[in-house]
Amino acid sequence: MLKNAEWRERNSKLRAMVSDELRSKYGIKAIRVRKGDVVKVMRGDFKGVQGKVTQVYPKLGRIAVEGLIRKKVSGQEIPVKVHPSKVMVVELNLEDKLRLKEATQSG
Repeated sequence: MLKNAEWRERNSKLRAMVSDELRSKYGIKAIRVRKGDVVKVMRGDFKGVQGKVTQVYPKLGRIAVEGLIRKKVSGQEIPVKVHPSKVMVVELNLEDKLRLKEATQSG
């Protein structure tokens, strides 16, 4: 799907809605999900689970969330990859200055 897309298009597809608290604080509705953000799953089998984003897969257009694990038949545990539109960002990872700028800019 996104394997042949440009990075700008992949970037726009990795956006998730922001919680009401962050929306009122920063004035944004959606933001690109990054590693370290805390998200809450809003749809699917893992609805209501809250965890930190452990990995982002731009080519697949999915993210891996801490606590979402599936067991394979062989017994190996693998992370469940979730589409960012199915999660809500509850807490932002503001360690770098660029992310802080991205969160505070309007639009």
